Amino acid sequence: MFTRRGFIRIGAATVGSVALRPLGLIPALAQGGPDYRALVCVFLFGGNDSNNSVIPMDDASYKAYQSLREGLALAAGELTPTATSVSGAPYAFHAKLAEVAHLFSSKELSIVANVGSLVQPLTRDQYQQSQAPIPSNLFSHSDQQLQWQTSIAQGNGSTGWAGRAADYIASQSFNAPGFPAFVSMAGNSLLGAGVETQPAAVVPGQSLQLKGFNQSTASQARLNSLDSLLTLDSGISLVQAANNTLSHSILDAAALGSALGKATPLKTQFPKTNLGAQLQQVAQIIQVQGDLGMRRQIFFCSLGGFDTHTDEISTHNNLYPQLSPALAAFYDATQELGMAQNVTTFTESDFSRTFQPTSGGGSDHAWGSHHFVLGGAVQGGQVFGTFPTFELGGPDDADVRGRWIPTTSIDQYGATLCSWFGIPDNALATVFPNFSNFGSKKLGFLG
Repeated sequence: MFTRRGFIRIGAATVGSVALRPLGLIPALAQGGPDYRALVCVFLFGGNDSNNSVIPMDDASYKAYQSLREGLALAAGELTPTATSVSGAPYAFHAKLAEVAHLFSSKELSIVANVGSLVQPLTRDQYQQSQAPIPSNLFSHSDQQLQWQTSIAQGNGSTGWAGRAADYIASQSFNAPGFPAFVSMAGNSLLGAGVETQPAAVVPGQSLQLKGFNQSTASQARLNSLDSLLTLDSGISLVQAANNTLSHSILDAAALGSALGKATPLKTQFPKTNLGAQLQQVAQIIQVQGDLGMRRQIFFCSLGGFDTHTDEISTHNNLYPQLSPALAAFYDATQELGMAQNVTTFTESDFSRTFQPTSGGGSDHAWGSHHFVLGGAVQGGQVFGTFPTFELGGPDDADVRGRWIPTTSIDQYGATLCSWFGIPDNALATVFPNFSNFGSKKLGFLG
């Protein structure tokens, strides 16, 4: 009866954590409103080749792009130009990212260029001569996915940067006690694991309630028995932790289900894709944030399939039409809710891919990657950070294949997001331990 639950807490519940109060008894402090803010991560699993997501179109850059990318180079007819240039230089997006290009042109989306895992600023000479700390296990899917989610470039991190941000939010009582600040639409995510707080997961489109129960007397008796078992002090720590996790899940699911049941259906039409369903569920939860007593929330969504060692062009032609319309629909939904200024969506991915193609029409694992940030508070239509020099073996290349050494760190990217979210400067070092290595310099893409 516990299969396919729509809502689960992830990880062991903190001993002594408080269950969500019944709806209607949430303190006025946590009733949401204009102070509400949400971060929405869309993780592109597999390593999106961002070299073909957005392309500088000045003559020198585009000629180098066409020459060095060979069979992966997109012709002008396969690109969507933007209506604005940045510092006099034009940019274009993959043609299947037409909605993203429109959001950039309308100044609702910005590009953050060449972001990646770093311990400290790093040059080509330092990297090749091992004269500075280098992130662990570069070009590894699992390691780079974890580093994007933890911001810990060397060693292992047991918490994610969003989880540490949630810890701070909990310590300041931004939200009503009990309901998790971090909710994943894509299963377990280390990004949201905190020290004092736990993430939760929602399966979009699934019932939030336990399977196998109804309103009959016998069924309610079984449910009461389950409640008694979950609150029984067994004296065994592992059992107590598991019981607390399930107990909190049941309470949270009931609260969320009740709030969603009272909401008016959104008019915005989302694409009938997995990512579309995830982002639609996020929009629905944001819609009821006041009923849940939430002033700060972080959401995790994902789209996989970006490990393009072969046949990259056709793969992107399939994936980007899932990504771009879903992002646009989600932004439209935040506008419908009057929350566009309060919600910021951003992308992450394992890494970008080699500028030089493989023999199979694909690309190999690389490093620095370009990302999108979307929302009403975003300083849109701009490029933050620095695009690499398109030169194999050049100043930005880790080797001779176009593995761009990042010029912007995950710490700076995340700290800029978290600063807007409400984490003060004096707490950013706790969320991003290496942030001071980059002069504690934020990027300015959020107003």
